[in-house]
Amino acid sequence: MPLNDKAISISTAVMCFFGVAAVSGIRGVSSFACCKRALAAAVIMYIATLLVVKIINAILINAMVNSQMNQHKGTANDSGN
Repeated sequence: MPLNDKAISISTAVMCFFGVAAVSGIRGVSSFACCKRALAAAVIMYIATLLVVKIINAILINAMVNSQMNQHKGTANDSGN
């Protein structure tokens, strides 16, 4: 079963946004700069997480397909003997 890529990406981006905003706020950065940095980090994190989850899904689906193919080959060979 593939992972839900958008939900994972949105959750990660939101956590990144608030994390960067908190760090920027603690360091004394102006509100506008803090917002810009947090937004940029969230967008980058969303895109990166989306790509990573899609790659993981492709690997998982490929492994599941190969497993099913091997099972069918095994049953076909057993029934033919």
